[in-house]
Amino acid sequence: MPETGAEFLKVRDLLSFDQIERFARVAVSLGIDKIRLTGGEPLLRPKLPDLVARMSAIQGVQDLALTTNGVLLADAAKPLHDAGLRRLNIHLDTLDRERFRQIARRDDLGRVMAGMEAARKAGYDVLKINAVAIKGLTEPDVISLVRFGRENAIEVRFIEFMPLDAQHLWSLDQVLTAGEMIAMLEREFGPLKAVPDADPRAPATEYRFADGYQVGFIATVSRPFCMNCNRLRLTSDGKMRYCLFANEETDVRHFLGSDETANDLETAIRSTIWQKWIGHEINRVSFVAPQRPMYSIGG
Repeated sequence: MPETGAEFLKVRDLLSFDQIERFARVAVSLGIDKIRLTGGEPLLRPKLPDLVARMSAIQGVQDLALTTNGVLLADAAKPLHDAGLRRLNIHLDTLDRERFRQIARRDDLGRVMAGMEAARKAGYDVLKINAVAIKGLTEPDVISLVRFGRENAIEVRFIEFMPLDAQHLWSLDQVLTAGEMIAMLEREFGPLKAVPDADPRAPATEYRFADGYQVGFIATVSRPFCMNCNRLRLTSDGKMRYCLFANEETDVRHFLGSDETANDLETAIRSTIWQKWIGHEINRVSFVAPQRPMYSIGG
């Protein structure tokens, strides 16, 4: 998907829809059954519903989702739903306008809220909020976001602050941990219990209040789930990554030109998966942050 931030890809560097579809078909033939379109900001890509329609038509795809910052969602929600998208995650760290402006460096909270309302009206099966938790910045938002989620039947998933920021401002003491957030929420809303029989491969650990409302935590830093991770990422310029924090990439662009290279692509996918490491080592002195920032990897 198109990227935003300090480094930009030229349009000619982006994978075409044909190339993305070719990769997806081969990956699905190898057993991958979930696809997420992310970014950067995927809604910047022209004719995105066309890609969604292609992905949803691939036999074997059981789950097709998209993550967006929501700024352009008001106009895109229904066309994307009509094209076959059923799961939508909206990145929203705060409901406070001034704090939103501080974090996003733009005054677009109103547009995000309008996009979320459009998504609700479009009838998505699953609608979630993804919020990055940063100590000293978004602590006041933990309660308010969950209250908003409870009132609007939208699950909130908190993501521990990870060392993938383009400005390299991350430090361990800024991480608001899942344990700390659970304690805050229990003081406000009552006991939280882990959801039984949860998918161990899912990045989020789900918890449930007594009234049935669920909240999730992606605790990459305090509770690494590397040993259960089965995710694979394709960047918008044709690089395959086995982990968000990997410093190695597999260039598969030259395998996406025709069906004649499908066997080579299969081999590359299998090889990349077998390279998955034991863990990312964030909490060790040996940790080396990846060269790509989050916006150019995809969440």
